[in-house]
Amino acid sequence: MIVHQATLQIATRPKGLIDITERVAGVLEASGVRRGLCCVFVAHTSASLVIQENADPAVLRDLERFLARLVPESERWEHAEEGPDDMPAHVRSALTRTSETVPVVEGRLALGTWQGIYLWEHRARGRERSVLVHLLGEG
Repeated sequence: MIVHQATLQIATRPKGLIDITERVAGVLEASGVRRGLCCVFVAHTSASLVIQENADPAVLRDLERFLARLVPESERWEHAEEGPDDMPAHVRSALTRTSETVPVVEGRLALGTWQGIYLWEHRARGRERSVLVHLLGEG
């Protein structure tokens, strides 16, 4: 049984999706896990993770626009000390996910043909985000 962990530090841009698939795959490669599970976790309350299409960037733009309409900054939020984008970022994170689990098959992430792992920054200003990659499996 192999257990391997690594923390990725990801510099984000304002409100957008960043493809982190290759960075996660790099951790997997270094681990020696050939069959098992890869759990990816973002340790923040105003960012999230999604597995989404990685072929057409219009998908990501449409997702961002949809979530902006669903959770507008113009709403009167009680929690507003850190700026008008803070509470909407928390709600967006609550509606999406803070972790994703991907099977590992033959030493590779078992993602579909058009799937990638994305870190979704919900704040108006980019920041450094910590993403924990935890691998459990056999060599």
